[in-house]
Amino acid sequence: MLHRIEEFGAYAEITGFKGVKFSDAEAFLKENRKNGCSDVEMQFFDAELIATSRHLYFAVLNALQAFQNRTNLSKSLAVETMLYASAQRQIQRAIQRSGIKPQTQNMAVTILSRDPAEIELLARQIRFCIGAEPDETVLEMTAKKIEKIKETFQIKDEEIKSVMKDNDFEAAVVNLVIERVALLAVQL
Repeated sequence: MLHRIEEFGAYAEITGFKGVKFSDAEAFLKENRKNGCSDVEMQFFDAELIATSRHLYFAVLNALQAFQNRTNLSKSLAVETMLYASAQRQIQRAIQRSGIKPQTQNMAVTILSRDPAEIELLARQIRFCIGAEPDETVLEMTAKKIEKIKETFQIKDEEIKSVMKDNDFEAAVVNLVIERVALLAVQL
């Protein structure tokens, strides 16, 4: 889904792919980082550790804010988005936590640019390389995914209960992940 982020004059595509082959995704990422347009930033994530598209949206917002305030930890908006999505300050830890891995089958993608046409062009290239159409269902929460996210982000049941509204366990987990994303900015 394409998001217009007016306060930064930017657009962000946040989507997912099901049944991805790691080697195809990794090769595409490396090739496009090397030869790609400097005005477009893209990052791939293991969708099993992404707590809905809101998680990535807030990671993107925080990364844009960090660059605007010159508090960014990395030289790349894509890597900064990875840092925020993973709630990690160290790039290697961020990649280990939320990046694609050889066993990754469901992948989330962010593409950032000031020009939505450039985003669409890169999105088409990704679809062609991966050989699949976007499937945003990989961003949705499942019981298995919730448990994996709770473990990875060290979210305790007591913490979930303290923020849960209307017995919405899933929303509480998503909100706690987003809180951890936001807290990274304070730790800088």
